[in-house]
Amino acid sequence: MNDNSNRKQDKINHPASPQSQSNVKLPTKSQRSTLPKPKLLDQLRNDIRRKGLSLSTEKTYVNWNLDYIKFHNKQHPETLNADDVTDYLNYLVNKRHVAPSTQNQALCAVLFLYRNTLNQPDFYVNEVQWSKKPRKLPLVLSMEEVKRLLDCIPPQDQLPIRLMYGSGLRVSETIRLRIADVDFEHAQLRIIDAKGKKDRLTLFPQSLHENIRRQIERVREMHKVDLKRGYGHAELPHALHKKYPGASTNLNWQYLFPSARISENPRSGNMARHHIARTTLSRSFKEALKLSNIHKNATLHTLRHSFATHLLQNRYDIRTVQEILGHDDLNTTMIYTHVLKLGGFAVRSPLDDL
Repeated sequence: MNDNSNRKQDKINHPASPQSQSNVKLPTKSQRSTLPKPKLLDQLRNDIRRKGLSLSTEKTYVNWNLDYIKFHNKQHPETLNADDVTDYLNYLVNKRHVAPSTQNQALCAVLFLYRNTLNQPDFYVNEVQWSKKPRKLPLVLSMEEVKRLLDCIPPQDQLPIRLMYGSGLRVSETIRLRIADVDFEHAQLRIIDAKGKKDRLTLFPQSLHENIRRQIERVREMHKVDLKRGYGHAELPHALHKKYPGASTNLNWQYLFPSARISENPRSGNMARHHIARTTLSRSFKEALKLSNIHKNATLHTLRHSFATHLLQNRYDIRTVQEILGHDDLNTTMIYTHVLKLGGFAVRSPLDDL
């Protein structure tokens, strides 16, 4: 799917920025009844935001439903039924050869449309088996490989990537960290609204404290300049800008790793300095992987897998590791014990005794 073509076909009308929303006069009940009904994908976006789902989920669900509509020659989904959804899923599996997880993602997106936007809560797709995601052992780097890799990361991206490994963070959790989430006294980071809409605490490496203090000072100076230019208003979660009108300009709410430039928030239309893009860190990681001569298909998320495995190697309790990672199910954390059993960690090859 091409994001640019999607935007041309389904243009978003951005609402006012959070700072100006309080001055907007809302229409009366009689006026609302005469307002034109939003387009289907705009309704879908509103429902996704009302449920509190992330921007990445919003883009994914909109793209899948647009693809579903195109597959059926742009018929309105209200004129289609469960059999049509089945046909679409079969097409994804048999023609496009998508992975099981991708098929499930598409089905979740289409079901959301019918059950929420089209107000069909009992909509169900019969005779479709949800593809079972194959169980794969996570790819893990050794501690020596992690060291070589980190040494090859460009200076401007060293800190967020080191923090990602040192605290076991997901990429999204790292780039969305705010200054208030850093607790020097207790050496911990507060992860807000993580995967599964959960908050958690994780460790904050002592070796990075001084670097993070300097980073906060850089953000402070950058924030002063932004305020003088009329920017500096951070996006606050859950409409907190209404409850605390002045909080958006507070340093505590600024991103720990801000973007190098001012840009428009795709949801609110607010011009501000948002967090760095995950693609920026991903490019640096891939380049460092080549330079460090590590021949593994590693990604940024591999650092989180490596963090968990190295904690278990150091004999930390698995329940502790589960809590640090934020896993609901212990079985999710247990997969790292299988990684430890590979190679020379637990079993010695008889070849080595010949």
